[in-house]
Amino acid sequence: MAVDLFAGIPVTDYAAALAWYERLLGSPPTFIPNDTEAVWELAEHRYLYIELRPGHAGHAMHTVFVDDFDTRVAGIADRGLRPWTRETYANGVRKAMYRDPDGNEIGIGGTPL
Repeated sequence: MAVDLFAGIPVTDYAAALAWYERLLGSPPTFIPNDTEAVWELAEHRYLYIELRPGHAGHAMHTVFVDDFDTRVAGIADRGLRPWTRETYANGVRKAMYRDPDGNEIGIGGTPL
C-alpha cells in the first residue's frame, strides 16, 4: 500500500513564512501548487507544506526525525535560525524545537549519540 504524507502548517504571512521555511529546510519549495501554498518534499512521499490560513496559524506541532541531527541543526544555524528549545530525553533521543514567525512548532529529532 502506497502512502503519501502531507503535513500542513497554517501561516498568516505567506512571504515571510516562505522565507523562514527556506532557511529552516535549506532549499526552496519542491513545488508551489498555487498562490497560497508551498510544498517541500522531505523524503520520498513525505511532504511539509505551508498554507496561508490566518485564522488557524500558530497551532501546528510537527517533528521531523532525521539520521543526521547534528549536521542538520548546524546547517539551520548557519542559515541564521536557532532552536527555541533543545533537549535530550532519558533514552538519549535529541530534539531541537524551532518556532516560525506565527509560533508554529517544528522540531528536528535525532537518535541518541
